[in-house]
Amino acid sequence: MPVVVVVGAQWGDEGKGKVVDLYAERADMVVRYGGGANAGHTLVIGGQKIVTHLVPSGVLHPRARLVLGDGMVVDPITLLEEIAACRERGLLPDGQLLVSARAHVILPYHRWLEAVREDQKGAIGTTRRGIGPAYESKAARRGVRVCDLGRRGRLRELVEQNLDEISRLIGRAVPAGEVDRLIADAAAAGEALAPMIGDAGREVDRAIAAGQNVLFEGAQGTLLDIDHGTYPFVTSSSTIAGGACTGVGVGPTRIDRVIGISKAYCTRVGGGPFPTEMQGEEAEAWRAAGQEFGATTGRPRRCGWLDAAALRLAVRVNGLDGIALTKLDVARGRGPLKVCVGYRLDGALLDEPPGDAEELARAEPEYMELEGWQGESREARRIDDLPPAARTYISALERLVGVPMWLVSVGAERAETILLRDPFAG
Repeated sequence: MPVVVVVGAQWGDEGKGKVVDLYAERADMVVRYGGGANAGHTLVIGGQKIVTHLVPSGVLHPRARLVLGDGMVVDPITLLEEIAACRERGLLPDGQLLVSARAHVILPYHRWLEAVREDQKGAIGTTRRGIGPAYESKAARRGVRVCDLGRRGRLRELVEQNLDEISRLIGRAVPAGEVDRLIADAAAAGEALAPMIGDAGREVDRAIAAGQNVLFEGAQGTLLDIDHGTYPFVTSSSTIAGGACTGVGVGPTRIDRVIGISKAYCTRVGGGPFPTEMQGEEAEAWRAAGQEFGATTGRPRRCGWLDAAALRLAVRVNGLDGIALTKLDVARGRGPLKVCVGYRLDGALLDEPPGDAEELARAEPEYMELEGWQGESREARRIDDLPPAARTYISALERLVGVPMWLVSVGAERAETILLRDPFAG
């Protein structure tokens, strides 16, 4: 059966939680492959909102095995709190969640370091969850992994080694008592998580070999990818479909389909170039209509017109088979609608974003305008149920980016969705 990767095709916050929840109904396994608790995935069922940060968005489907892959950075305290919150709702029974022993661990000193950097001039606007510093420790080969939480001597050795350098960077020595508490807390978290820790990559491979439906859930978005995003205003990991292979431990030939998630407009959180950004009252109106506030931080998101040029980049680097378009309902009553089809930069017309953030900041978007619509769309369950102008908008996007729509979300609720193609079909 198919192995499907779901990735964000913009700057994150595209609605991956809802799409993964929908697709997970047919999945035997849902796997997070990168990032950490900086990713907030929102699920709305029966008017109730559930936000997950580390636990995969398939948590509402008890038959699906949930996996945190090798490529993640996991805050063990946050994970335990999230597990407890899920169980208070009757979710996440024993045995459903598997945490990779090879995943790296976020500890308090990673957050301390990120906070110091974010308070300095030129900060990029991170979530202050310690994600970047944890990946730095990993790349420097001194990171603490989940498997180290159960080895008290090894844990102390690694923590003290890291604190020697981080103390200089944060401008204070960490008292011995605080170090002891940090180690004790981490070890206790490791003990609590011990029944869930295992060889995630091996278990995923076995599920694929057994013919199960496996769904890989990305975090953040393509334009925040460490290699292909608007560097340096990016996250610290690979957010594209290829990251599913490296972050879980499966070969690229095992992936059958890749679906990119895009809003019917654009948003961005934090610093960095945003060519199609709206300003003033227009931005405020879209932000209010779309409830564009971060699920993790609560920060207001910057809003802009849909960027088809950026979506072309997402199609290319992810090898997208199709797009799941979300928040179409937010565009109702807001015409005419602009869509960026390319950029003018130094006299040239570009059909994809330039690779340099300074050049992207200078680029002038070239727009086409499409008619808006007034009719309500949240009851639509077929494309033909949508107002004609909404159907035209969708068709125009398909032509501009070169791949078809597989799903159109017309509201926050799970049921408020038009399913066009089944990613797990033969």
